[in-house]
Amino acid sequence: MSDLLNKTYTQTDTQPNNPKRQMLIKDLPAVPEITLLTKSGGIADDVSSEPMIKTLDDLKRNLQIAIELEHSTIPPYLCALYSIKEGTNAVASTIIRSVVVEEMLHMVLAANILNAIGGEPVINKKDFIPEYPGYLPGSDKAFIVGLEKFSEDSVNVFLKIEKPAPPLPKHEKNETGNLLFADPGYQTIGQFYMAIMLGIEYVNKHTKGGIFTNDPERKKRQLTQEHYYGSGGMIVPVYSIENAREAIQEIVGQGEGIDDTIEDSDKKLFGQTTEYAHYFRFNEILQKRMYAPTDTPKSGPTGEPIIVDWGEVHNMKTNPKLDDYRHQPDLLAKARAFNMAYTQLLDQIHMACNGAPEQLMKGMGLMYKLKYLAIELMNIPIKGSGMMAGPTFEFEKPVAE
Repeated sequence: MSDLLNKTYTQTDTQPNNPKRQMLIKDLPAVPEITLLTKSGGIADDVSSEPMIKTLDDLKRNLQIAIELEHSTIPPYLCALYSIKEGTNAVASTIIRSVVVEEMLHMVLAANILNAIGGEPVINKKDFIPEYPGYLPGSDKAFIVGLEKFSEDSVNVFLKIEKPAPPLPKHEKNETGNLLFADPGYQTIGQFYMAIMLGIEYVNKHTKGGIFTNDPERKKRQLTQEHYYGSGGMIVPVYSIENAREAIQEIVGQGEGIDDTIEDSDKKLFGQTTEYAHYFRFNEILQKRMYAPTDTPKSGPTGEPIIVDWGEVHNMKTNPKLDDYRHQPDLLAKARAFNMAYTQLLDQIHMACNGAPEQLMKGMGLMYKLKYLAIELMNIPIKGSGMMAGPTFEFEKPVAE
């Protein structure tokens, strides 16, 4: 199965063996004040001792939102990826593929944390798939995310999604976890996870015996590295607060970078070869240039140029809906087939995160099928529109026989 996913989501001739991607990290600089956690794994000294999330129920609710947030990025990334014509934009395709696989990893890590504190991840419900176009779950609604073809506009949205976190917003001490996403809200994914980690620390400290379950049956719900399907990063099974810190550092580090560098967290946490964080990988596409080993977030990429051809894409209709295909029965049937396959994938991930971890590898096999169903759609014109069809990512169970 790992080989299958590698064929679907990587191109071994472009990035994995690139020496510019595998340099050693020097001693990391001092942790800046907006770092998620201190190097020792605790909370930074300047963070309020009264976090927004103060109860176990609020913590479970926000971890469910975290799972939904990580998932909400995947359909937009896949639309951009699938719209790239075969044989073109090789580096851009590889970058987007790698990010998709890591976003799935982040879903699993958030689910592991939720399971570790007695929660129940829910992944196969109708409203789990967000409405596109729309806001990221739990965001401050500063920008809209949609289903679009590969373009400068779509990559700019991806940069907004993966934007490194500024300092936390200031909230009054009497605000509760129920107002976590109220104005001024959280501007980045990193800020959200910082709030979750602070909530974990606070609730664990104020709960007799802590919040991490010792139930052997609950521990069996943890997904581990043996259930993972490759690519960067690792699944962190969560049995303690230390494991939760590590899982959150992996999520934020892969997306935004660590310790004010462009690198993700995999080298620091797991000793893996160096890779750049999602934000900086997407910036390479936009700038049409690779980052060099000495580059920084402020410098931008100064390495070798890469070929990015915005015109070599299928002209997919932006934010398509099944209703757009109602006058083309064959097209409608193909779009529904894609949606049923995607819903089946969510079913498999749901089962994997709820006591049947072996289902994760089985579910990942569906990604290969989804790729070809989507590309087939993108080669079918929508009558009278001048546009091509595309996947709608709507929840649809197969009709019972």
